[in-house]
Amino acid sequence: VWTLGEIREGEIHPVSYELLAWGKDLADKLGVELGSIIIGHDIKDKANELIHRGADKVYVVDNPALKNFRSDPYAKILTALIDEYKPEIFIASATTIGRTLMPICAVRLQTGLTADCTGLDVDIDERLLIQTRPAIGGNILATIKTPNTRPQMATVRPHSTKPAFPNKNRKGEVIY
Repeated sequence: VWTLGEIREGEIHPVSYELLAWGKDLADKLGVELGSIIIGHDIKDKANELIHRGADKVYVVDNPALKNFRSDPYAKILTALIDEYKPEIFIASATTIGRTLMPICAVRLQTGLTADCTGLDVDIDERLLIQTRPAIGGNILATIKTPNTRPQMATVRPHSTKPAFPNKNRKGEVIY
């Protein structure tokens, strides 16, 4: 299970910690590691913040050309990492960055994407992400699964869960 850690003005955006809370629950249920990706410049020192909040591995892509968000280079990086490491699930926040990047990545990876989820769970037997989102003007909730392609991708509404609580004693791996 992977999450997208958002960097804004050189700092990790708090929605990243909410995603780690979602991701940790999913990863624990599936018995897999939780990874998070951060992209930007001068961000190498930010990886431990994500580990302290639940990530087992943090993938850091740090380059001066990535200081400011641009959809094409960021999407190329994400799809290359997903192709290489093959996570089953990849989630991002339904912010401007997540809503921009995730559809591009989904098309390039030829997989599905569920936007604006307010709930995530897993069907452990089938290893399927159960994505819940409002439908028909918010009057009903739709439950969506992506059974045939990987990764299963979703954006999650900010403030749909509490951020993961930090544990400064947590250890993890940083991959540059």
